[in-house]
Amino acid sequence: MQLTTLDWVVILAYFALNLGIGLYYRKRAGRGIDEFFVSGRQASWWLAGTSMVATTFAADTPLAVTGMVANGGIAGNWLWWNFAFSGVLTVFFYARLWRRTGVLTDVEFAEIRYSGKPAAFLRGFRALYLAGPINCIVMGWVNLAMVKILGMVLGVDKLTAILITLGITALTCAISALSGLQGVLVTDFIQFVIMMGMAVVLAFFAVDAVGGIDALKTQLFAIDRQGSPLAFFPEPNSAWMPLITFFVYVAVNWWATWYPGAEPGGGGFIAQRMLATRNERESVFATLWFNVAFYSVRPWPWILVALVALVTYPGLADAESGYVQVMIDHLPASLRGLMIAGFLAAFMSTISTELNWGASYLINDFYRRFIEPDASERRLILASRLATVLLAVAASVLTFYMESIAGAWKLLLATGAGTGGVLILRWFWWRINAWSEVAAMTAAFAVSLFLQLGLGFNTDDPIDFSHVILITVGATTAIWVAVTLLTSPEPRDTLLAFYRRARPYPALWGPIAAEAPEVRPSSHAGHDFINWICGCVLIYGSLFGVGKWILHDWLPGAVYLAAAVISAYAIYRSPSWKHG
Repeated sequence: MQLTTLDWVVILAYFALNLGIGLYYRKRAGRGIDEFFVSGRQASWWLAGTSMVATTFAADTPLAVTGMVANGGIAGNWLWWNFAFSGVLTVFFYARLWRRTGVLTDVEFAEIRYSGKPAAFLRGFRALYLAGPINCIVMGWVNLAMVKILGMVLGVDKLTAILITLGITALTCAISALSGLQGVLVTDFIQFVIMMGMAVVLAFFAVDAVGGIDALKTQLFAIDRQGSPLAFFPEPNSAWMPLITFFVYVAVNWWATWYPGAEPGGGGFIAQRMLATRNERESVFATLWFNVAFYSVRPWPWILVALVALVTYPGLADAESGYVQVMIDHLPASLRGLMIAGFLAAFMSTISTELNWGASYLINDFYRRFIEPDASERRLILASRLATVLLAVAASVLTFYMESIAGAWKLLLATGAGTGGVLILRWFWWRINAWSEVAAMTAAFAVSLFLQLGLGFNTDDPIDFSHVILITVGATTAIWVAVTLLTSPEPRDTLLAFYRRARPYPALWGPIAAEAPEVRPSSHAGHDFINWICGCVLIYGSLFGVGKWILHDWLPGAVYLAAAVISAYAIYRSPSWKHG
């Protein structure tokens, strides 16, 4: 694809804007580690929520969605749509709790909920495990997407594209290291506006290139394949997602599996943004806005481009690259610079968050906790900036060995299966202890790897994937529950301190709640459960309603949207929402 002088000016202006923001917030970030990692806990709900959306709107996401649509039509997106159940659970059951704890990272939670050496081990292990291999895998597949984009746009080989990506990562790393979380939040907001706007523009030109929505639908119906590519739900006997696989996604996967950005009960950079908000209420607002934008606003421009790629390039060897090919063939030359800037925005918003979030684990939960507890704020800021650089280099090296974005997603899904139950219940059941979490993490990893490497289960096969998830979840849950009951509970003082601090529902805190009768939860479990149901209807109703209207299916779209509006009103009128 030929880029003009104007295109390069636009791209360079985009880089200059981001660097300027980093320099602007440099002094603020240097005030202390709280400022660097949680923005002084003064982030507004709309900025924190938009930053969550921007982080998940990576350069890899449109490509991965294109691959899913090529494989399973619109319904292929259930690979990630199922996590809406978990996201809404975080809104109504966990957002207040996270903000109430006042921790700097979600990993620090281990030493306010548990005690002694097991709690310290859990905190240190999770810090290294999540900041190291897990975070680098995530950044690696984001880098891989950028490598694919640059290879096609600039016509360079993989090594050259990786080196260019490394240069962009270095700039992102510098901005993140300079500005701390507040700079990341502001750049995320600007980047989201750019990348969402250009995704809509590309979708418009892509659909126009095939003759409009109705012509696109006609061409899609003519494709010889099992099931309609326009169906929102998979066919019961489809090869790519048989009924058992769909069941695993909608009934098991979303609550039982740990996955970055969709942790059961919240966690990772989602928890970081909740912890950075001004108060509990803004934490709830931020998380709700994130889920609405994530599932209902973002997907359709990508899906439309993916459908155009499906009819335009039916034999494409790398289906994920169809998104970029549509851009090359159908986007007007005058907009190419902006589109590249949009991809850069998507890439940099995710990388900057992953770097800041990963560094927070390495510094707050490992370096300060175990190596230099008395380190000065100045020394911690310097260490944070060095950790940011280290993570950027490690992720870039890993990119050499990655081939498939969706494949990396499935790897994390499988190895994190079974841990969700303990992450959800640790807030609400006093009996869970540090060994419960250690057992869940160890068992999930060991059982999953044994099934894949020892017994030859292939997670690329939908039936095998389902079996891996179900067996891993079952075995892991049995193991961590047994360990919980066979080991001693946490000390009374630790449990009482946590109960008074977080104020969870008292139902499963019986003996502890009895010793702290003055503690009252800020919301009612029954109200929050109803809000969760309404929130799920809101998300899926708006997602499907907007999609139906885009595809000119007016009546079904109206029904879906009406359900979403009624659910939103029910949430608004809820006593828990109004007074929590």
